[in-house]
Amino acid sequence: MNIQQTLKDVKEASRELATLSEEKINDLLLKVAGEAEKQIPFILSENKKDLDRMDPNDPKYDRLKLTEDRIKAIAGDVRNVASLPTPLGKVLDEAIRPNGLKISKISFPMGVIGIIYEARPNVTFDVFSLCLKSGNACILKGGSDASFSNEAIVKIIKQVIARFRMNENILALLPPDRETVKDLLEAREYVDIIIPRGSQSLIDFVVQNSKIPVIETGAGIVHTYFDEFGDLEKGKSIIFNAKTRRVSVCNALDCLVVHQNRLNDLPLLTSRLAEKNVLIYADEAALKILKGQYPEALLKPATEESYGTEFLAYTMSIKTVTGFEEALEHIYKYSSKHSEAIISEDEKRINQFFQRVDAAAVYSNTSTAFTDGAQFGLGAEIGISTQKLHARGPMALQELTTYKWIVRGEGQIRE
Repeated sequence: MNIQQTLKDVKEASRELATLSEEKINDLLLKVAGEAEKQIPFILSENKKDLDRMDPNDPKYDRLKLTEDRIKAIAGDVRNVASLPTPLGKVLDEAIRPNGLKISKISFPMGVIGIIYEARPNVTFDVFSLCLKSGNACILKGGSDASFSNEAIVKIIKQVIARFRMNENILALLPPDRETVKDLLEAREYVDIIIPRGSQSLIDFVVQNSKIPVIETGAGIVHTYFDEFGDLEKGKSIIFNAKTRRVSVCNALDCLVVHQNRLNDLPLLTSRLAEKNVLIYADEAALKILKGQYPEALLKPATEESYGTEFLAYTMSIKTVTGFEEALEHIYKYSSKHSEAIISEDEKRINQFFQRVDAAAVYSNTSTAFTDGAQFGLGAEIGISTQKLHARGPMALQELTTYKWIVRGEGQIRE
């Protein structure tokens, strides 16, 4: 593949997207969703080739794995994107100046979006659907771990694009080798924005080496604070769900912070975690309470490395705090600013948590597993931004647009 020519072709194809009607875009997305379900056996056979090369104990394995149900859910997300109103052409602001000029601020596509991601083949469908709906062409740079899966999915999408007699270069999948990353990160002439999805090391590499603006989708080092006023039954259910629903995703719980006055409730709060063989690294106070109450083989003393770690596995740490202020300090020190939660029945305490915790998504009395574009009603997501410029939290259609100023005059000239 001639990388420079591919990038140039995508840039030129992006200009054609402006001529597509919303109806045609929606119809194409619905056909992609239908074709994905129709070709489930093919997708699964290619995905198995990737899975056979990976250790099932690798945290990436679950992210890489596709199943019939997961593909149907992905197709559902594509249909959800098609059902949403277009984010383009919206009047964001408008005014008539004293000189009669009518000035409007209108939403507009980014242009070409480059996505660098690891073993997450679902991203291929999500990125294409969101980019097409928001009027953007996309360049995908997947990892070698998911090369067979990504190639199969792109093949299916391009088959549908061909039926619509559209330029297939609105979507490009670059080779999985690492050398291609450098070409993409330096392609300022052809690419408008880069979004990395994956490990912290991948994100750091992209941020440090890209000559193109980057939207960071940071690692999820997620805390839940069980306050002295927390409800035990709510806490037990929320902690179990946040930790074990899918351990390989960025919204999974990593550290349970517990008020010292509720230490005696810790065995009940953690009891269901043993069902999933969750390994717990507990500080001294929590360890003392849990000994004899939680399986000994799954209980270890916490070290400094137990905190500030995105485990992506059936592993969790516990930190005991003397009060609300210490809980905030612990979260401030170790948070990746992704998702943080409090379990409490004290409304004043909850509101303070909302105001003082600096994260893209802040929760009370619910699971952090909800940090997801589809769960937020966005159809799907292209990533979870942990930065503050342009976008924060789940990014979907609106976050893939910029704006331009439209100025209408009647012959005015500036003095």
